[in-house]
Formats: sequence, structure tokens, C-alpha cells
Amino acid sequence: MRHRKDGYKLGRLTAHRWAMFRNMLVALFQHERITTTEAKAKAVRGLADHMVTLAKRETLHARRQVLSMVPDDEVVRRLFDTIAARFGDRHGGYTRIIRVGPRSGDAAPMVLLELVDRPETPADKDGKKGDRKKKSKRGEAGAGEKKERRKKAAAAAS
Repeated sequence: MRHRKDGYKLGRLTAHRWAMFRNMLVALFQHERITTTEAKAKAVRGLADHMVTLAKRETLHARRQVLSMVPDDEVVRRLFDTIAARFGDRHGGYTRIIRVGPRSGDAAPMVLLELVDRPETPADKDGKKGDRKKKSKRGEAGAGEKKERRKKAAAAAS
């Protein structure tokens, strides 16, 4: 029985588990959305909510407490300046978990862990949409080149 046994072990030693939590918190506050397994997301969700709660206090002590868990100065600055300001009137529940299906390699249940009030970024802003079209055109051109090579090789062999 697991009475009074709190937390997730995740098959790791304590130091490795805490290092993984720190890395996940840095990535979450840097990108505001990460893809991870369901067990890891559930384990880090409480820590992420606690870091936002500390950031809303805006005291030196709170900043040092967050720095002990999120060892990236730039991410902590962003957490205190922008993220905490967005959640100023919200009392808890700063993260959400969205299931995205099983991982292709081992069928582990994968989820998106994201901040609730995450501003949506337009697809055209980064130019990624145009890059995808260019790649598809290159792919079609590459397929045509392969056919031409096959025809030339068949003609040379005849």
C-alpha cells in the first residue's frame, strides 16, 4: 500500500529526478509549452504552479526561492516580469495538461504541459509556414530529379 507516500519516483534517483524537474521548469517557462510524458507532467505541474505563485509575490526572498529551482537568470526574469503579471488575478491553476496520444517508440502516453494564459503566436510571424511550402516544393523537385536519373540510367544501360 502507498499510504502517506507522496510524489512520483519516475524510476530515477533523487538527484536525477530533481535535475530533470529543474530542466523541465526552465523549458516550460522559456517556451510556455512542452511535450512530455503524462507521469512527468503530473509530477512537475505542482512545482510549476508553485514557482508562479512565488513570482507573484515579487520579493527578493521569493526570487531567490525560484532561483533555487529554476537556475536560469533570464527565465526567472521573464517569469517575474511577464508571466506573473499575466496571472495576477488568477488564484492557482496556472498549467494545463492536454493529451496528445501515445509516443511512437514505446507507446508512452504523451501530453502537452502548457501555461493556461499562453498567448497564441501567429504562424506567419516566424515564417515557418512559408518554409514548409518551400520544403514541399524542394521535395517535389527532388522526386522529379530522381525520375530523370532513373531514365538516364535506363537509357545508358540499354
